[in-house]
Amino acid sequence: MNIKYQFYGFLVFVSIISLVSCQSVGGNKTGSEYMPDMAHSVAYEANTYGYYYNNRWGSEDDLHKMVQPRNPVTGTIARGYAGEKTDNMHGRGISYKMNGSVPYYYANSEEDRARAMVEIIKNPFPISVKSLEKGKLLYNIQCGICHGEKGDGAGYLVRDDGGKYPVQPANFMTDDLINSSNGRYYHAIIYGKNLMGGYSDKLSFEERWNVIQYIRSLQAASKKLEYGEKANTFNTTDTPYSLIVSAKNAELASTASQNKEASVQPKTDEHINIQH
Repeated sequence: MNIKYQFYGFLVFVSIISLVSCQSVGGNKTGSEYMPDMAHSVAYEANTYGYYYNNRWGSEDDLHKMVQPRNPVTGTIARGYAGEKTDNMHGRGISYKMNGSVPYYYANSEEDRARAMVEIIKNPFPISVKSLEKGKLLYNIQCGICHGEKGDGAGYLVRDDGGKYPVQPANFMTDDLINSSNGRYYHAIIYGKNLMGGYSDKLSFEERWNVIQYIRSLQAASKKLEYGEKANTFNTTDTPYSLIVSAKNAELASTASQNKEASVQPKTDEHINIQH
């Protein structure tokens, strides 16, 4: 009799264990897991809030604080935004992408504005027909409404038919702005100036320089000077594309000439065997 009851008791025990062990998955419940560590990481995962009872990083509140997003390190370039490289911008080798972003090492302060004006001199992109056309299009979209299509500060918003603007936009045709460095324009595009907001989120790295080139072309025209793909008599900081092509062609011609001279040089025997 005792053996019979023991057997029945064993069957009941096994049945209960089976029922408890076979829980279905649903909602936030994972069901029963034989080795939960194989499915749930107990390690700290950045930007992922998934508290688990085997977590080793303190309480649920501690984990919540740990997984909050952090500010990126200064100078960080977002994934996929590093492309070609230019060494022409204030002495630094900077990676950029056509429609991406690059680090900017100047703060939004008058001190750094003055520093940018001194240090950012050379336009890293050569003057070309394409860059000027693109610069004109972007200027008329983003800048012309205030600074005017001619760059004279008489945009639609400050004309009689456009209403009054509280502050007079800069007139790029003044000698002060004509003689200013490229850094003055680039810093203003990044952070803005006075009531003008920044355009770093509206214009990419290359587009900012396209706009600056177009402003320079308007200034050059006002002084009856050349500023284009073939020649630049306006300043010494922006390079016409034709000069780059000429330099490359000269380099290729020099290399070809050297290779030709090397191929026609007579061969001489280093060792002469004399037989007696």
